[in-house]
Amino acid sequence: MKTKITMLIAFILMATTGIYAQGMQRRTVPERVKSAMDKITPALNLDDSQQSRTDSVFTDYYNAQMKMFQDARDSGNRPDRSAFEKLMQDRDAKLKGIFTDDQYTKFKNEVEQTLRPQRQSQGSN
Repeated sequence: MKTKITMLIAFILMATTGIYAQGMQRRTVPERVKSAMDKITPALNLDDSQQSRTDSVFTDYYNAQMKMFQDARDSGNRPDRSAFEKLMQDRDAKLKGIFTDDQYTKFKNEVEQTLRPQRQSQGSN
């Protein structure tokens, strides 16, 4: 009986781990844009015009980012960091034209960090 219970617990643990790993897959561009907008809009109190323009900027940014990662994956190389930084600078320049100075400052200092994927830290022993 103990063996059956132990096997059942081990099976549930493996299934849970497999399901969790499935959830770590990359999200689509619309999912990423929606997530970003859900964080940006209330934090910066964007009006309708700012929301639609910001949505467009992030859609372009995430599409270009995915293309850059796909190209790097296809060629077997790592993505070029300078190209990624240029992509971010272009995005920020467009956002600076949409946001007020206070909104842009708040975006850079507070909101932008929440848009980055959270990395699982590996504990050191």
